[in-house]
Amino acid sequence: MSPDRLSATFAALADPTRRAILARLASSETSVTDLAEPVSKHLKVLERAGLIERGREAQWRPCRLKATPLKDIAQWVEYYRRHWEESFDRLEGYLKELQRKNKSQEIQRKEKRDARKT
Repeated sequence: MSPDRLSATFAALADPTRRAILARLASSETSVTDLAEPVSKHLKVLERAGLIERGREAQWRPCRLKATPLKDIAQWVEYYRRHWEESFDRLEGYLKELQRKNKSQEIQRKEKRDARKT
């Protein structure tokens, strides 16, 4: 096998989707339509979610990104980001309070020990 062909083979095997296609073909001969079915299912899910729009221009079936639903996701994530930041801020305040109390107790214990020594 020539080095260029070997490189092409390794490059083809580098992608997990292509390896899955080969695994499927190893069990039986399969049509291109059947091989494309998983991709088609993913496209349908994306289309139902409003994330892509599919068109038709002669034999070409272009897909376009529709980013508006991603804005809704960003707003949803932002709400929870603020929630968690506020929770972490409260936790930080509580931990600082515990550290102050602990430090104060350590000082009192040290003062008692020092008082006993004298």
